[in-house]
Amino acid sequence: MDITERFLNYTKFDTQSAEDSQSVPSTDKQLVFAEYLKKELEREGLSNVELDDKGYLYATLKANAKGDIPTIGFISHYDTSPDCSGADIKAHIVNNYDGSDILLSEGIVSSPKKFPELLQHVGEDLIVTDGHTLLGADDKAGIAEIVEAMCWLRDHPEVKHGDIRVAFNPDEEIGMGAHHFDVEKFGCEWAYTMDGGDVGELEFENFNAASAKIYIKGVSVHPGYAKGKMINANRLAAEFIAMLPADETPETTEGYQGFYHLLGIQSNVEGAKLSYIIRDHDRERFEERKRFIQKCTDEMNKKYGEGTVTCEVNDQYYNMKEKIDPQMHVIDLVLHAMQDCGVAPKVKPIRGGTDGAQLSFKGLPCPNIFAGGVNFHGPYEFVSIQSMQKAVEVIVRICELTAGYNS
Repeated sequence: MDITERFLNYTKFDTQSAEDSQSVPSTDKQLVFAEYLKKELEREGLSNVELDDKGYLYATLKANAKGDIPTIGFISHYDTSPDCSGADIKAHIVNNYDGSDILLSEGIVSSPKKFPELLQHVGEDLIVTDGHTLLGADDKAGIAEIVEAMCWLRDHPEVKHGDIRVAFNPDEEIGMGAHHFDVEKFGCEWAYTMDGGDVGELEFENFNAASAKIYIKGVSVHPGYAKGKMINANRLAAEFIAMLPADETPETTEGYQGFYHLLGIQSNVEGAKLSYIIRDHDRERFEERKRFIQKCTDEMNKKYGEGTVTCEVNDQYYNMKEKIDPQMHVIDLVLHAMQDCGVAPKVKPIRGGTDGAQLSFKGLPCPNIFAGGVNFHGPYEFVSIQSMQKAVEVIVRICELTAGYNS
């Protein structure tokens, strides 16, 4: 099985996570794929293959070299985003992409005019969707690359390495992927998530992140007799939304700029719920954003009565940079591996987060490496087969370099 077949097999599984679920994993269908992966890892000869009751899958490629070699790990998540359907994915390959528009299906076109990233992959073989679902390269490409790299190392004993641990987990897309990750069981000195974007991306700075739920109580009265009585939660929801800065949204920011992102609205006259995520690279500014959400809530209550509006703000993860900076050898190894593999590093902050952010704060330094996918979370997502192959090369080279780290 090559990496293309492996990845395409993975896309056949609907593993969408669900933000409002209270179960772990958040959807039962994720466990179906986890069981499939478990059997695959066992079939490929990995050791200590273990799937726990929360859907966390761990395995080991045993060392083929002696000495005091650090145990390192590679991690990917198998859930796909709630933002777009992951059911009945119809992936197909565009061989030797020529830089023109790609017809995904009738009336749906992926064009380099809208997605100029396509032009960076002219001459490569692209896996795309039919325009009705996401593809799932985030992060099934990462899983395919890790498994493929472990199989390559298994078949090439001349390349020396220490114990390599791999782990695949649910619910990263809803910020819960690392919450039940057993760092002690994983037993690594450091690890890497294969969850980045295009070739060369290396990330060890990410957003500080929080979720915010705004609940608005309305009072429903017949509109003909509503004066002085009705509180229209729909209108209050619109008023609250307008209180947040219009130029601090995902659509208007880039680089290190933070934002408030309105994920969803559930609303009628009697009640409304607004779901936000809050993001900022700077920790102090992050805390200010959370306070501002509360300030808006307080102002609404002064106007409409105490208890009309309530907010729940919960931190999700923090910027891993403060945990990586003291251990920059973890980054140096990747930079060296990329150079050896002919990959130009693109070190940049993540405008998002990975499980590695939470894991770094749980004692496992865990920067993020490219998996090759582009335009995540939507129907125009694609991944280059050559990019996935290059990621495999980088993983293998990191393992080889780590074998000589303490020598």
